[in-house]
Amino acid sequence: MADSPYPELKNSHVPERVGRPWTDYKPPPSAPVWAVISGFGSFHVLVAALELGVFDTLADRGANPGIPPAVTAPDLANELGVSAPHLEALLDSLAVLGLLERVGGRYGLNDTAARYLSSDGAASMASLVPVAPGPLDNWSRLADTIRAGRPAQPIDDNPAEFYRPLVEGTFATMLRAATRADLQVRYSAMAGSRVLDLGAGGSPWAIAILKACPDATAVVNDLPGVIDIARRTTAEHEVADRCEFRPGNFHTIDIEPESYDIVVLGHICRTEGPGGTRRLIERAWKALRPEGRLLLADYFIAPEPQWSPHSVLMAMTMMASTTNGFPITAAQTAQWLQEAGFESLRLIEPIGHQYLYTATKPRRPDAQDPN
Repeated sequence: MADSPYPELKNSHVPERVGRPWTDYKPPPSAPVWAVISGFGSFHVLVAALELGVFDTLADRGANPGIPPAVTAPDLANELGVSAPHLEALLDSLAVLGLLERVGGRYGLNDTAARYLSSDGAASMASLVPVAPGPLDNWSRLADTIRAGRPAQPIDDNPAEFYRPLVEGTFATMLRAATRADLQVRYSAMAGSRVLDLGAGGSPWAIAILKACPDATAVVNDLPGVIDIARRTTAEHEVADRCEFRPGNFHTIDIEPESYDIVVLGHICRTEGPGGTRRLIERAWKALRPEGRLLLADYFIAPEPQWSPHSVLMAMTMMASTTNGFPITAAQTAQWLQEAGFESLRLIEPIGHQYLYTATKPRRPDAQDPN
């Protein structure tokens, strides 16, 4: 049956054609398709604005939320040293995307831009945005990756080059998640904890735990070329003196058995696939003392993937760039934890889209109850 734009349908939907009395018929909207098509351009609009310093300059000019927009495109272009008409097109695009205020040809920050896109925002993502998709060339060759079952240009040959900017960009968000997790995990109630943070990146989890537990210590691990970021961030947060830095691959470094109260696997499992994740969970089990806890943070996929779109797309990002990266479901993770022997599993969401499994290594059956 021929399609016709709504509502001009009487020619194609008369009873003689469809076998029933004529009724209105509205084709499905094309908006989801256009949203995907414009996604590529929207990403680069935001990256360009960050590169040009649009949000920070507006913040410096006092164009903050709650204040009527007062900066014109020519004024801002003059300050940034760019073409005024081209900048105006960029600013209008940002306004359409909900990332700036625009009233009467004047511009200012909205709440979203002030919080997430200004360098000094309370939860700034300014350094994360450009690196979050990974190498852009891999996306243009995604069909080749799916045909071959591996990325055309995997980052595994030089992982530090890939992970350094990602670690830098995600640190603020991960630190917020790790800090907020204490409201539900209550690691701050544990006295004298020894922490093992594997694949720590900037070590947000170790930092959050050490700041909440003045008598805790940590072993911080990551690859050479990445672990120096953890050295810097722990120093900035004044906990470096309680950290031992252990560079190397988290699958092969030496780990003392039954020596840790907390083991952290923070956003590393989706880079490892099912086999690598199982091995990391087993290493965590062996490293923990009885009654020690594993904190496993990642983007877990719900039983129906459409319930967790952010997690699905983050998994696709890793699949597009890494040899072993793959989607990991919440159900799979729970099964692997239970198979390793963990109990008291909990899945929490410390902040939006950041998920954390907590699991406990049970005490030995022959342990005496102190009471």
